[in-house]
Amino acid sequence: MRHPAITISALWALAACAATPPGTSAEDAARFEAAAKSLGCTLRSEGDYLAMEIQTGLARQQLLDFAAFHLSTGGAVRQPDGGVKLTTGACA
Repeated sequence: MRHPAITISALWALAACAATPPGTSAEDAARFEAAAKSLGCTLRSEGDYLAMEIQTGLARQQLLDFAAFHLSTGGAVRQPDGGVKLTTGACA
């Protein structure tokens, strides 16, 4: 018999992977990840965010929300230069 805590942890992990920031969809998340991959999975500068806006059609605040979401869920890490590097999905 499996331990209930392991099952609950697995369900929470799946839910976190499927979730997106408020006001966004799974399609937005897919566009965000594809655009991030085209930039080497790292967002550092104004130019990176402008390229992301053009590629995804998302507003700047939505891009910032996605970056913050990935940081809070362990899907990204902060870089020493202040940038954000995605570490999951297309950038794994």
